[in-house]
Amino acid sequence: MTPELPSPIAAYVAANARLDVDAMLEPFAADAVVRDNGAVLRGRSEIRSLFEEAVVPVKAIFTPDTARHEDSQVVVEGPAHGDFKGSPIRFTYRFTLENDAIKALEITA
Repeated sequence: MTPELPSPIAAYVAANARLDVDAMLEPFAADAVVRDNGAVLRGRSEIRSLFEEAVVPVKAIFTPDTARHEDSQVVVEGPAHGDFKGSPIRFTYRFTLENDAIKALEITA
């Protein structure tokens, strides 16, 4: 069962399920920061590169199964399935929202 998610996060998750890069970027603020696997990506251009190079080619689809508010973040957990070693892998996504947009995202396994 998919947990209830704030609209920007729900939009990102739905777009990821379709591997639609443009729609995945839409809920991110123009100056958003993503921290993933030690990399820090700033702004939509760098985030787009992450999606195009690391998500779409391996069909990595995140399927959240829990969500909670922790301090000023929305913490969403669940498996990601795809054509990559170890699939599925359980991930934690820590979203920071601002003005109905994703301002920051930290992804950890």
